[in-house]
Amino acid sequence: MAAKLPKGRHRSALKEARKAKNRYLRNRAVKTRIHFLVKEWEIACKEKNQNKAKELLSRIYSLYDKATKWRIIHPNTAARKKSRLSQRFNALFATT
Repeated sequence: MAAKLPKGRHRSALKEARKAKNRYLRNRAVKTRIHFLVKEWEIACKEKNQNKAKELLSRIYSLYDKATKWRIIHPNTAARKKSRLSQRFNALFATT
């Protein structure tokens, strides 16, 4: 038989707590990756490096889409952030 549980703790609650912790860590990892890519993109924009910024924007879009698919980020949130990034990109690198 398994070890005795603390009073008021069910096995299912303990397992759910472990699952929640793992999900939290996985979600934070994805969000952190997106955050650092956006920071790298901002640096590329400041340096007026259009090719690098465009390539990073593509990778950021991909990560937002994957995070949406994995239900880490709400679809509307991802769409809003992608839209704002593309607006900033177009404002910086628009050919006039």
